[in-house]
Amino acid sequence: MTDEPTRVTTVADGVARITWVAELQDDGLMPAVDVVRREVEAALAAHVRVETLVAPEDELGQRVATWSGLRREGLMRGVTVDGETVDRILYARLASDAPAHEPEGFRALLNSFLPRKRSISQMLVRDEADRVLLCQLTYKQDWDLPGGVVEVGESPHLAVTREVEEELGLELSTGRLLLTDWLPAWSGWDDALCLVFDGGRHESTITERIVKQPREIRHAEFCTLDEVRERCADFTARRISAALESAASGGSAYTESGI
Repeated sequence: MTDEPTRVTTVADGVARITWVAELQDDGLMPAVDVVRREVEAALAAHVRVETLVAPEDELGQRVATWSGLRREGLMRGVTVDGETVDRILYARLASDAPAHEPEGFRALLNSFLPRKRSISQMLVRDEADRVLLCQLTYKQDWDLPGGVVEVGESPHLAVTREVEEELGLELSTGRLLLTDWLPAWSGWDDALCLVFDGGRHESTITERIVKQPREIRHAEFCTLDEVRERCADFTARRISAALESAASGGSAYTESGI
């Protein structure tokens, strides 16, 4: 191994970047962590931030960064390293971060790299004839149930109430959960969980009260199940059918892409 297994460079005012040679990891995880951790602590004495860039394929290097107290901040695409355009995972620690040996710091460290799943909340609203309220969206051809993405830290139950009010101007009570539908990764989207809540049965004239958010909603109307199958993507139609079955049975179901 080289005499200098690690290098700390100041890359901006108050920001240090640490690198280490691949051979440092030859003896395993913890010996490498002991070295890198000490360098991070020393760098924080003179900087407010210490960071490192790790190759996505370097799984051991990612573990070394993590257990040295550096939190994963995200993937930097197309950065230049040694004259080559590559992707790198950015890890960093701030001088103000709680130490990893303290409970708060340890939880924050785990939270930085554990998987996070996108959640979508939708509402099943029916009329007297058991037709389903569908929205024609501005950003895709297929029709869908009213609803949207759950914000960070937001309850899915509250999210669907908010989305329906924002998109349609309707203040509807959100009932019980009818369906949890897992959506696999598709066409540039990561996988997600779609939660369908019961929006109750209303008179069909409720559509006269709709105030569309023009940025997202072209049109909204009650549709029969045949019209649902005609206007929606296959997996959306399957999800709606499954949600209707749960509403009729009084239960709650789990599906994957509506099946």
